[in-house]
Amino acid sequence: MFGNLFEEDFSFISNNHCEKGKKSKPRDSEPPAPRDFTNLSGIKNQGGTCYLNSLLQTLLFTPEFREALFSLGPEELGSLDNSSKPDAKVRIIPLQLQRLFAQLLLLDQQAASTTDLTESFGWNSHEEMRQHDVQELNRILFSALESSLVGTSGHDLINRLYHGIVVNQIVCRECKNISERQVKEDILEMETLVMSVRLLQSFGGKKRVDHSKVETLFCITVCLQLFKIILQSAKLRKLPPFLTISLLRFNFDFEKCERYKETSCYTFPIQINLRPFCEQTEMDDSEYMYELFSVIIHKGGCYGGHYHVYIRDVDELGNWQLKVNEIYIQEESKQIPVDQLGQKLLEKKGVSWNKKYRKEYGALRKYLQNHPHIFQFSPDENKVGLKEKHKLPFKSDSQGQDLQSPSQKNDVQWNSEKNPTRLRASSAGCHWFDLNDSKVQPIKEKDIEKQFQGKESAYMLFYRKSQLKRPPEARGNPRYQIPEHLLNEMNAANTELQKKRAECDSANNGIDLHLHLSSCYKFHNGALHPSLTWKESVVDLTIDRRKTLGDLRQSVFQMLESWEGDMILSIAKPLPAGLHLYQILDGDELTLDGIELADGADVFVWNGKEVGGTKVMTGPDHAPVVVNVLRLAEYNEGGKGQHFTESQHVFSCSTKLGDLRRALAPLGGIILKNGSEPDKEAKNWEVFLEEDMKETVKSVGLTDGCSVLILDSHDQSENNLCPGNLTAFTYDISWLQVKNYCRTEEEEKHLLSQISSYLNYVIYLSVFPALLVTANDSCLRPVSGNGKLLSPVPEDYTVKEAELKMGSLLGLCRGKAPTSTQTALLLLSFPYVCFCFSVGDNWHLRRIDWCYEAGEALSQEAMTLPCFQEQIVPLPSFLRAWTVDSKRPGKLLRNNKQQLNDYKLGARVEICIEPLQKEENLGPHELLLRVQMGIPGERDYYDSTDLVWDISKECTAWALRQRVASHYFLPIDKIEIAKYFAEKFEWLPISSWTQQISKRKRKKKQESLQSAPYHLKDGDIIGVKNLLLDDTKDFSTVRDDVGKEKQRQLAFEKKKSRQTERLQDHVFSEEKLNIKHRKPEVALSINVGVFR
Repeated sequence: MFGNLFEEDFSFISNNHCEKGKKSKPRDSEPPAPRDFTNLSGIKNQGGTCYLNSLLQTLLFTPEFREALFSLGPEELGSLDNSSKPDAKVRIIPLQLQRLFAQLLLLDQQAASTTDLTESFGWNSHEEMRQHDVQELNRILFSALESSLVGTSGHDLINRLYHGIVVNQIVCRECKNISERQVKEDILEMETLVMSVRLLQSFGGKKRVDHSKVETLFCITVCLQLFKIILQSAKLRKLPPFLTISLLRFNFDFEKCERYKETSCYTFPIQINLRPFCEQTEMDDSEYMYELFSVIIHKGGCYGGHYHVYIRDVDELGNWQLKVNEIYIQEESKQIPVDQLGQKLLEKKGVSWNKKYRKEYGALRKYLQNHPHIFQFSPDENKVGLKEKHKLPFKSDSQGQDLQSPSQKNDVQWNSEKNPTRLRASSAGCHWFDLNDSKVQPIKEKDIEKQFQGKESAYMLFYRKSQLKRPPEARGNPRYQIPEHLLNEMNAANTELQKKRAECDSANNGIDLHLHLSSCYKFHNGALHPSLTWKESVVDLTIDRRKTLGDLRQSVFQMLESWEGDMILSIAKPLPAGLHLYQILDGDELTLDGIELADGADVFVWNGKEVGGTKVMTGPDHAPVVVNVLRLAEYNEGGKGQHFTESQHVFSCSTKLGDLRRALAPLGGIILKNGSEPDKEAKNWEVFLEEDMKETVKSVGLTDGCSVLILDSHDQSENNLCPGNLTAFTYDISWLQVKNYCRTEEEEKHLLSQISSYLNYVIYLSVFPALLVTANDSCLRPVSGNGKLLSPVPEDYTVKEAELKMGSLLGLCRGKAPTSTQTALLLLSFPYVCFCFSVGDNWHLRRIDWCYEAGEALSQEAMTLPCFQEQIVPLPSFLRAWTVDSKRPGKLLRNNKQQLNDYKLGARVEICIEPLQKEENLGPHELLLRVQMGIPGERDYYDSTDLVWDISKECTAWALRQRVASHYFLPIDKIEIAKYFAEKFEWLPISSWTQQISKRKRKKKQESLQSAPYHLKDGDIIGVKNLLLDDTKDFSTVRDDVGKEKQRQLAFEKKKSRQTERLQDHVFSEEKLNIKHRKPEVALSINVGVFR
C-alpha cells in the first residue's frame, strides 16, 4: 500500500484550477515517463491511496459510467476556473473526476496523479497517508457523487447503474405463507461471508430463524399461529446493469477479542446466471447473465496491506501482449552466439538470466530449445536468431525516437511467450490487465483463480450484464465521448510533454565539445599553444551523442565555412606543457557514444599533418612532460653545502635520457631523479647510470612535476671529484632542509651535504649566515611529519649514522647537542626535564634547562643508578608492540615507523611491549605464531617458540604443516597440529585431509586459514604432536579441563539467575507482549458542497 511513498507529483497540466493564487507545487527536473507497451496509464500512489486507485480504475473501465460522467458539460457542472469565485456553484468532484479520466485515457504518461481529486475531497496530506477499506470508499464516493450531481441531468447516475431491489422473504412451514419486506438498496450492500463456499452457494442459501428470538411473530394472514419453523431468504426483484459484490473477509474473533482476515477459498465464476435468485424468472436467459470485469484484490492482513485490481479491457483500449521480458539486440548478423546472449541481456537490461529468469524458466539454452517456433538455431547449435515472422521492422525508444531502420541493422525481438491467444468467442479482444498503482501489466484469465484464497485474495467483485454491448466506434478509441474542451486540454498537455521530453532527451544525450582550430594555434616548446586568448581559440559545440562521427564532421564544416582541404578531428588533452593531440577520430559511420567521446572533450580540428608549418607528433608516446631541473647555484668553502636554482623544461615522452643530458648538461655531468611523487617531499633520489641513457623519459618514469638534479663537470670539480669516483659520489649526496628555530623569523635552508659529513658541519653552514648563535650553542633536532621536534641528534654523528633520509627536515635549536655516548630523553610533563645517561660505571641523572644546558646531578646517592654495563636501552627493532584485548595480546603493531593514527586503534586502547632477543622486522605477508611441542606421555607442552610463516603464496593447512614440520625437522606425515582458543579452552585440529573432488570444487575447498573456522592471526598458539613419540591426538591439557569446568559453572549460574528473573516478570512480560500499538482508526469522509 505504501508504493511510491516518496514519489513526487509531476504533471504538465495545471494542477490547481481551484485556487489560482496558490503557489504551484515543485516539479521534478525530468518529465514523467511515457506509457509502456500496454498503452494504459496507472495511477500514482500518494502514500496510502492504493484503495482509491483500484476503485478509480474500475470506474474508468466501466464505459457506461465513464461516458455518463463525460456527458455532463460545463453548463451543468461549472468550470474549475470559476471555483475561486464566492458565488459560483462549481461541482468540483465530478469535474476533477472528468479530468482524471481524460488524463488516464489520453495523456501520454506512465501514471496520473490524484492530487487534485483528493484535494476536491477535502483531504489533507495525513488523510492521503492513511489506509482505508475500499468497500467503505465505494459507498462514500457514490454518496458524494449523488450529492454533487443534484439538479443536473446526471442526478440518477448511480441509481441508474448500480441500484436494484432486494426482497427479503420469510416462509411459514405450516401454511406456506410468504411474508416479505422490500428493501431498495445498492448492490454494494450485497455482502457475502467467505466460509469456504462458492459464490452461487452463498447466493442461494436459506437461513433458519430461531423462533425463540421472535416471540411475537405470528402468521396473521392465514393460520394465526406462532411460527414454529421459519425459513428466511432474499430474492432479487430488479437487477442493476452492474452488480457489485463485497466479500466479507474481515471478521472479528470474540474469543480472542481481535480482528482477523479470512483467507479460506472462495470461488467465483467468470460468468454467472442469476435466474435462480430472482423473483421473476420468465424472461430470457440473456437478461440474467452477468460477466466479471473487475476484481479488486487485497494483499496483507486486517490492519494493513495493499490493494490492486484485475480489470477486463472491454473497449480494447490496451495493448495486450503477455511476455516475461523483451529486449532488442542490435547485431550486424542475423544470428548471434548463444554464449554471448546472456551477456547481451545483462548489458541491455542490467540483470542476468540466472538471477531473474532461471528459477522460473530454467537454463537459457534450454529455454531457447523449448520455443522452436520463435528461435532458430544454426546447424551446430552455437548461434541463435529469430524466425522471420517474429522480427520487427522498427523499434522506438521510450521517448518515441526511431533508433534504427531495417536497412541499417537487424532487429531481434526476444519474446518469451507465444502469440497472444483469445480467451473465447464471447470475449474476443477483451483481455485482462493487472493495474497496480503506477504499474500496468497484462495477465491471463486463469490468473484470477490464484486470487480465490490466501493472504492475497479477491476482496470485491464487479459484474456487468452480458447484454451491455459496446458500439463499434468505441473499440480501441480512447477519445470516444470525451468532451471537446477536455480533448483540447489533453492535446495541449501532450504537446507540452513531448516538448519537455525532447528537451530532457537533448540534455541527457547532448554532449558539449570544445573545438580547437589549428589556425588559432602554434607549436613550440613541445606542445600546442593558442596564438590568441584561450576563449578566442576555442569554439563550443553541443551535439547528440547518438549521432555519428560523420554528422559531427558535417556540423564542423557548417560552422567553418571558410575551411579548405581535408579535415581531421583528433582528441586533444590540455597538459601542463600545453595542448597535446592523441588518437585521430576515424569511422564516420560510428556513433559518438560508440567511440566513447565524453562530455566536455577537447577536439582539435586540423589537416592531420602540421600546425603553422610545424609537423606535430601525436599519441601518448610523444606527450610533453614538464620536468623541474635543479642546479647548484652557490658554492661554499669545501663545496659541502650548496643552494639550488630551479627551472622548468619540456621534453617529449619519447626523448632518450642521453639527449636530455646533452640538452641540460652539454659539458657532461650526472642526473639524479627524485623518486618521490611530485607533490611530496623529496626523500628518495636515484642516479641515472650510463646504461639508462638509452631509455626514454616515459620508460624511466619521469612525469609532469618530477624533479631532476643536474651536476655538471663544474660542480664535480668544486667537490674535488674525479671521473673514477663520480658514481660513488652521487650515491652519497643527501638533500636536507634546516629550519632555524633560533631566529624570530623562521627560514628554511636547503643544503647539499655528503652523507659522510658530520652534523656539526651542517650546523656551521646553517648558523654562519645568521650570526646569531655559534655551533657550540645549537643542536639539530629532526622534525616529524606533524611538526613536532624530536630528540637532538648527536653532534659527532654522520648523516648516515643519524638515519636521516633524503629531504629530511631538521630544526636548528638552542642548546648543546649530546654526543654519541649520551642519550637524551624528553618527558612530556611540565616543566620539561631531560635526563642524560652517561655510559660508564654509574648512570647519573642531570636536570637540563630550557636551552638544554646540563646542570648538576640531582642526587649523588639517591639518584645514582646501579651499574648497567650489560644492559642497554633496546632499539625499536628489538621490541614488539601488541594491543591488549581481554587481558591478552591482540593485534600486532607492525612497522615501527608508522604513525599510531594509521592503526585506527580508537580511544582508551591498551598497548603492551614485548622485548626480543634479536632484531625483528616483520613484513606485511608474514604471520607470527607461537608453536609448542607436546610432551610425550603427558598432557602438557614444552615452552612455546616464535614461528614466522610467509603466507604471501598461500595460507592453507598443508602449507602450515610444511612450515611446522620444517621448523621441528620432522616428516610432514608424522605431525599433527591444532589451534588453541584460549577463551574457550579448546583445541581445533588443523587437518590437511583432502578427498577426491573435481577441479572446479578443489579451489573452493582450499580456503584460507585466516577465514572461518580457524581465523588464524598473529600470536595464535599452535600445538604440535610428534607422532613418532606420542600417538595420542588429544591436544587438551589439565588446565583446559579446569578452565572448562569454571566456564560451565559460570554458565549454569547465569542460566539460573535468568530463569529466576523470568519467573518474576512472567505476568508483566506476557501483558507487555500482547500490547499492539496501532494508530487510531479514522473514519473516511468526502466533503461535498451544497447544491440543492
